[in-house]
Amino acid sequence: MGKPTGFMEYKRQYAPERDPLARIGDWRDLYIPLTDAALREQGARCMDCAVPFCQTGDMLNGAATGCPVHNYIPEWNDLVYRGQWKEALERLHLTNNFPEFTGRACPAPCEGSCVAALYDSPVTIKSIERAIIDKGFAEGWVVPQPPASRTGRTVAVIGSGPAGLACADQLNKAGHLVTVFERSDRIGGLLTYGIPKMKIEQEVVHRRVDLLRREGIEFVTGADVGGNVPVEELRGRFDAIVLCIGATKPRDLPVEGRELKGIHYAMDYLHANTKSLLDSNLKDGRYITAEGKDVLVIGGGDTATDCVSTSLRHGCASLTQFDIYPQRPAGRDADNPWPQWPVIHKVDSGQAESAARFGRDPRQYAVSAKSFIDDGRGNVAGVRSVDLRVAKDKSGRWIREEIPGTERVWPAQLVLLAIGFTGPEQTLIGRMGVETDGRTNIRTERGQYETNVPGVFAAGDARRGQSLIVWAIREGREAAKACDAYLRR
Repeated sequence: MGKPTGFMEYKRQYAPERDPLARIGDWRDLYIPLTDAALREQGARCMDCAVPFCQTGDMLNGAATGCPVHNYIPEWNDLVYRGQWKEALERLHLTNNFPEFTGRACPAPCEGSCVAALYDSPVTIKSIERAIIDKGFAEGWVVPQPPASRTGRTVAVIGSGPAGLACADQLNKAGHLVTVFERSDRIGGLLTYGIPKMKIEQEVVHRRVDLLRREGIEFVTGADVGGNVPVEELRGRFDAIVLCIGATKPRDLPVEGRELKGIHYAMDYLHANTKSLLDSNLKDGRYITAEGKDVLVIGGGDTATDCVSTSLRHGCASLTQFDIYPQRPAGRDADNPWPQWPVIHKVDSGQAESAARFGRDPRQYAVSAKSFIDDGRGNVAGVRSVDLRVAKDKSGRWIREEIPGTERVWPAQLVLLAIGFTGPEQTLIGRMGVETDGRTNIRTERGQYETNVPGVFAAGDARRGQSLIVWAIREGREAAKACDAYLRR
């Protein structure tokens, strides 16, 4: 701990955001990096506390507390404070395969459990993490490190999202011959097609995939295992298979008028937009446009925010977002103590952009869609809503009741459903004979990653359900460890 009084001397400094009205005109990075001097001050705020809750990586009250990959946060904070950036990078890479992804897209549960928050505010851990890895690439410190020898054992990893890439990286480091199969035309899974490019620039994904390729991992795109790539072919070619197929089955909203045109799942909207953006800078027109439309986004999570941001960049006429929960409090409630994830009101980048464009936060709280309105030609023209009375019962479950007489109608020619996912797609799972649990996720024994089929493993959202990018990386690493042990029997 280089600066024992740093947390008292320096205030938390956020990475500056580009002007909201300016940035909705492009797809470039939202943030302006902090200077090295500012980052050293932020590193000095780390208390090197006796029990670093920031790196615990546990679940409390249903949410992540601390870093699930157990990053050595106090250590690299101190190294940044001392100006020892290369050493900080080495410590960071010991636990996290892809800090450039988590430093951009992780909600930072580490900061929610930072001890410094009890005094004033948490250390800006996420900004420091991103700065370390970006400096590492800029300085040329991040170079291919292929294994010194090969075991001759072969592994197929199905899915190239963060879980699949982390698993492939670890298995390759162990000396196995790894092939990653991706059904899309680009590697990255949700890193490429699920998270808009102003949050994770495609070049950031490209440089890491290129590094993995140069380290010996083979990537195959357009490979739909169970479709154009027979399952039997993989079983004959590989000694082990790891399923990292995500939880991509969207949750529907089966209310009156759901069949109308202009109602889309959020991920279909985001995927098509990013593909067109990367293929042609949106010139091919092969995406769902929000231009000139009244847009209504249903959902209150990160994917809903991404839909808000994307609609603004298309040039929507108006924007409304439904959240079934009440507005969160400004500070922690008594039943949400530190070090739990703070369930408080936040204004994310998309809401800030909407407020700058239209003069208001787009969110309507404790509101549910009752039905969709037909324009008379089979297109959606609006949404009929009702307000909700929302409270927790004695067991902590949310109870929602409609409030009579609160029905309203909202104009909408584009409705985006961002209400989560119900589990992984079942076709491949069924063809491989892999068992699922009550939530249709791939079933493994508690704390284990091997399925009921010998030599077939699972990791990420397909195993644990929809979750954070940092959990996907941890799952990929742990599944690789289990797979490596199986291959070395």
